Amino acid sequence: MTKEVLRFPTLSPPCHPGGIALSDSENAEDFADILDIQFQPVTDPSVPTVIEMVGVALRSYFLPPASEPKLTNPNKVQEVIMGLKFSKAPCRNGIPNRALKRLPQGALSLLVQTFNALLLTHHFPSVWKHARVISILKPGKDPALHTSYCPISLLDRIGKLF
Repeated sequence: MTKEVLRFPTLSPPCHPGGIALSDSENAEDFADILDIQFQPVTDPSVPTVIEMVGVALRSYFLPPASEPKLTNPNKVQEVIMGLKFSKAPCRNGIPNRALKRLPQGALSLLVQTFNALLLTHHFPSVWKHARVISILKPGKDPALHTSYCPISLLDRIGKLF
């Protein structure tokens, strides 16, 4: 379904709470409001254990590492790439899994060197932290309403491999 949405331009729903959306900016604002409502931080006091676990993980993330990271090798990266499914939609940078599975050995070696350099420097590129968000119409819902769409995030495939 994601492939279909990416292949053809989607028509923006024409209605929003104040009436008909007359511009792309009104549609974008309406979708942003809907996403803001759907994705709120967890504030339910019934899950303090989960909140504490997240807090501990975040605090430990900002501490310097106790030891050097375990580096990767071409065999491990190749194994992960071979486990990718063909049917998945291309990622944010447009690279399909089919292309990754056919990488020549030299390109795979460069990928491994890049991953190891990032592990040694404790760096995660900011470009890999961004996603392309698309909206897919929920089955049986009114396409004229913004709430009838489900957001899907497409992340960078190389970042996911890393």
